[in-house]
Amino acid sequence: MSEGHTGEGGGRSFERVAGELRARLASGRYPLHSRLPSQRELAHEFSVSRDTVQRVLAELKSERWIESRQGSGSRVIKSQRIHSPTSSQRLGPLISAAFEQKEVTLDVYTLTSESLDVHIRLQAERIRSGEIAPERIVLRMLLPSESLELPYPRALDAADAPRLRDRFRTITRRSTESLVHVLRDLKAAALVPSVELHIRHAPLTPTFKLYVINGAEVLHGLYQIVERDLVLDSGEQLRALDVLGLGATLTHHVHDGDPDSAGTVFVDTMCKWFGSVWDLLSEGPE
Repeated sequence: MSEGHTGEGGGRSFERVAGELRARLASGRYPLHSRLPSQRELAHEFSVSRDTVQRVLAELKSERWIESRQGSGSRVIKSQRIHSPTSSQRLGPLISAAFEQKEVTLDVYTLTSESLDVHIRLQAERIRSGEIAPERIVLRMLLPSESLELPYPRALDAADAPRLRDRFRTITRRSTESLVHVLRDLKAAALVPSVELHIRHAPLTPTFKLYVINGAEVLHGLYQIVERDLVLDSGEQLRALDVLGLGATLTHHVHDGDPDSAGTVFVDTMCKWFGSVWDLLSEGPE
């Protein structure tokens, strides 16, 4: 099936399909050890070429979500879990629970907005279906300054550096634009009466991902640096040092009302840290 029928460029089709499959993996729709639909089925569902599906699967394999074997399809080998002092949970239900409140506040510090875009789109679908009805959403997101020379992703071959840098900026721009459109559409359709989105850049290289949820819960995870193949829009693969974002292991901390508990101290500390960077180091707003 030709991608010409979709009205999208190859790169945008790739990101659309990759983003949706990551969302399904993150939400548990494709559980651990399950098999993904066949390439033919995925190509038909998303109205893209088999080549695009193959490139997406190669990307998910390099991100260590799946393993693929000739003749047996692709199998899920990783799921994102949240580790808390009392239990192990999935990220999806925690974000879902936050959006079930009348007022949702999210402070997010991350390398790109790709993972956040996945989770916000999942919640937007719940809002459109009438499953949940938050009255106010406030999102503040801190990204690294665009002029900052980041240590990752970094091409192993210096000659590939410009193309890899362009890839990183394209992913960040696409996911940020998607996030902006999703939230604006919710407000324009009067599905959420009040929506605020603030994006700023700080001259810091993120070594961890941080979500502060409704001022009472924190999800925190260190980025793991890996060597893997990154797929360009052209389909070419480049060997590089990168970090795993959507699949990063996160720890869950809760403000429990006890000022001396480990959870309360951690939440208070990270709230203050985020606020200090937002107020004193960040550039913006955009």
